[in-house]
Amino acid sequence: MKVLIAADSFKGSASSKQVAAYLAAGLREAQADVEVSQVPIADGGEGTVESLVSACGGKIYRTEVVGPLGESVDANWAMLSHNQAVIELAQAAGLPLVKGKLRPLAATTYGVGQLLAQAIKHGAKRIYLGLGGSASTDGGVGLAQALGGHFLDAKGAEVKLGGGHLKEICQVDLTALDKKLAGIEIIGLADVTNPLTGPSGAAAVFGPQKGASAAEVQFLDASLVHLAQVVAKVRAGSYQVSPGAGAAGGTGYGLLAFLGGRLQPGIETIMELIGLEKKLVDQDLVITGEGRLDGQSLNGKAPLGIAKLAKKQGLPVIAVTGGVGAEIESVYKAGIDLVLSSTTRPMPVEEAIKQAPSLIKAAGYTALKAYLLGR
Repeated sequence: MKVLIAADSFKGSASSKQVAAYLAAGLREAQADVEVSQVPIADGGEGTVESLVSACGGKIYRTEVVGPLGESVDANWAMLSHNQAVIELAQAAGLPLVKGKLRPLAATTYGVGQLLAQAIKHGAKRIYLGLGGSASTDGGVGLAQALGGHFLDAKGAEVKLGGGHLKEICQVDLTALDKKLAGIEIIGLADVTNPLTGPSGAAAVFGPQKGASAAEVQFLDASLVHLAQVVAKVRAGSYQVSPGAGAAGGTGYGLLAFLGGRLQPGIETIMELIGLEKKLVDQDLVITGEGRLDGQSLNGKAPLGIAKLAKKQGLPVIAVTGGVGAEIESVYKAGIDLVLSSTTRPMPVEEAIKQAPSLIKAAGYTALKAYLLGR
């Protein structure tokens, strides 16, 4: 019997690679001779670098850059084959880096631009940028500044970093940035389709989880509107309404407008890069999962993308998750045959995280027993 495991990370608990290993241990305990293929997966957020290097080969680099609040942080990124690189925005501008110090007006993507510059220095001609988990709402301005873009105030001085200073921008000069990026293809990996501004924009939808008050959300949204108006003088195109422009605090917009890049669904792109469709051939069962599954999981999350691909080959799909949320019925309708929670009794989040190895292993055991029962 052959089982393929392709699960996303359980954020704050276990990486994609660890989740696969725990599940595999449970499968082998349920049936010793089961053949298990482990494929670390991600949707463009946490674990994207590890997933692609594990599946495609490559070299991981660690670079010191400016963090979301101006401090120094060490960020991982990777060079793959054929002059390709992969970067996670969250490594340089992610919410986990600000822990209890949420400052939505100050947070910047400057460090992300520094990582892009490093990748270019190492010879990258195509760069995949995962846009999940940002702490910032700066429209990608910090990123562009790090690459040579100039955003000037009324006195001709460079505006300070952070979304709180976007309204001060009166002039944009992208000449040096354009020269640096000549011949470079940048692809943003996003699992959201939000526009830059408005009720479903970057500030309104994602600002509160970054610590923004109602007044700050309104201010940031107006600031992003202003940014788009100024940028429109030097860049033709309605980038602010493009699907995904609101990803990562408007970094999706910045990638389109400043870098001349494009946006693609994260999970679909990563599945293609790692050749998941071929790996599914001759499998009997697919086990996927991530930290939480609910109705929102339909929006570009890894388990649903994997289930869609598996169903093309008529394979049963079981999802293991740390928590089951509202509207789980929609997940079943999207191709997952069974959802198993790794937490089988009420427990504090801290305890669930501490016991993740044994809980996920037990879920793997149960998953295989459930599959065998249904044969």
